[in-house]
Amino acid sequence: MAIKEEVYYEGGPHIGELITNILLGFTVICLPLTIGAIVRALWLRYRITNRRISVTGGWMGRDRSEFIYSEVAKIVTVPRGFGAWGDMVITLKDGSRIELRAMPKFRDVYSYIAEKIPAKARNISGGLGTSK
Repeated sequence: MAIKEEVYYEGGPHIGELITNILLGFTVICLPLTIGAIVRALWLRYRITNRRISVTGGWMGRDRSEFIYSEVAKIVTVPRGFGAWGDMVITLKDGSRIELRAMPKFRDVYSYIAEKIPAKARNISGGLGTSK
């Protein structure tokens, strides 16, 4: 019997990151950051379920990373936008890192993911945006 996959979060980065970077884009120095935020807003999508995490991004949304919770070795979070959104870096057991940039409700998402990862990974995970 297959276990039904339930979606916890599905969507893109927080809109505040795009707005902030567009405002910063009026200074020519921050223009590359603005272009990056626009590309992320258009093509970056996260899907977090009770079984796996999928990240679709890159130019035109052509890159896709997908992994199950047992592959996670560590999660680190950093709040952005006065804590309204945050960045997460998920390190897998093979050493590769997956970035979840401008994740809305990142503290809730971190808590959800932390419940599902192995206990060893949970003990070494954390970051500036979590309360231990």
